Amino acid sequence: MQDAVTFDPDVDALETQALETDASESEALLDAKAKREFNKLQKRLRRQVGKAIIDYGMINEGDRVMVCLSGGKDSYTMLEILRSLQRNAPVDFSLVAVNLDQKQPGFPEHVLPEYLERIGVEYHILERDTYSVVMEKTPEGKTTCALCSRLRRGSLYGFAEQIGATKVALGHHREDILETLFLNMFFGGSLKAMPPKLLSDDGKNILIRPLAYCREADIAEFSRLMDFPIIPCNLCGSQPNLQRQVVKEMLVEWDKKFPGRLENMFKAVTNVAPSQLADRELFDFVGLEEKQARQRAARIDIQQER
Repeated sequence: MQDAVTFDPDVDALETQALETDASESEALLDAKAKREFNKLQKRLRRQVGKAIIDYGMINEGDRVMVCLSGGKDSYTMLEILRSLQRNAPVDFSLVAVNLDQKQPGFPEHVLPEYLERIGVEYHILERDTYSVVMEKTPEGKTTCALCSRLRRGSLYGFAEQIGATKVALGHHREDILETLFLNMFFGGSLKAMPPKLLSDDGKNILIRPLAYCREADIAEFSRLMDFPIIPCNLCGSQPNLQRQVVKEMLVEWDKKFPGRLENMFKAVTNVAPSQLADRELFDFVGLEEKQARQRAARIDIQQER
């Protein structure tokens, strides 16, 4: 006859304690790993933004940088990384965040002021009812992007002058630059993208894109981990069949199928060979015979000297 199974409360308590200890150790390991991954991501973004700033001379001593803050993942990340770099930068510069409230229905006006006050950043909320203008002027079935972007730029650039900003920082990243390149090629008949640094057409503002070297996936993950209070753009995001969205999906597919392709494409944007294209304004094709004659004459002179 088998012995009856007895219940020992002390043994059960010890086993429960051991399981709880194992669980807390596992959680601690997971927390430590997550923290290491976050630190790596933050350092990568800091390094890429810092390199872009140096490569293109984006920020100089005494600059007052107006950070255009839309409430999306890109502009939040740009502001946070610039704040981080500002603390150890070799030059002294200031930051001022500016949000353009376009009076879109349902826009949560309290979100950005509360966030910016909490982190202690100087800010301005610029109120302009561009939403009504865009909806009134855009024909039915057409996208609002072109007009909306033009009105937004005009408002922000003018305000930059008012507050004495010497640079206007925009949150465009690597994929934005590549998408614009293909949009201009496919639909605009031109080979141009978004430069990391640009003088506005009227010569009054210098625009910078500190996130130019940063991957959108890294920005999205950083934004998620930082738990930024994201404000969706109902005006842009709700439009079907946007050309930019089609191009974005194409690039995402390429990135999945051919790892490294986007990196090479972006490298190509920074490594242009004008003589291998066909822009007559960019390269003197007509004068090639003259150049050839000069080179031949130079070779003859060298041979005679020998």
